[in-house]
Amino acid sequence: QVQPVESGGGLVLPGGSLRLSCTGFGGTFSNYGMAWFRQAPGKEREFVASISWYGNTYYTDSVKDRFTISRDSAKNAVYLQMNSLKPEDTARYYCAVSRMTLVTPRSPSTVGSWGQGTQVTVSS
Repeated sequence: QVQPVESGGGLVLPGGSLRLSCTGFGGTFSNYGMAWFRQAPGKEREFVASISWYGNTYYTDSVKDRFTISRDSAKNAVYLQMNSLKPEDTARYYCAVSRMTLVTPRSPSTVGSWGQGTQVTVSS
């Protein structure tokens, strides 16, 4: 299955913005739903946002109106634009590919392939 690779994490002040990118190797994302999950130390991995193969988007309540997920099929890439970042957004962020084509992942059980993650730290 296609292997996702993330980039774009870093340290940002509260209220700042970051854009995470995820590119695919060994295949194409085009028929798969894609998602971002995050995991903070001592906590379970949680769903952040997902986008279906045809572009419908879904968000967890805590990031609605602040985060935007998008995809570019021509570049085989998925993005997460994060605005108005808060300290509680601090976590390692993982890009995820759905287990099957035409499925939009919204829980870890629906994920077929994970990236290695990229760290996002929101702190003053």
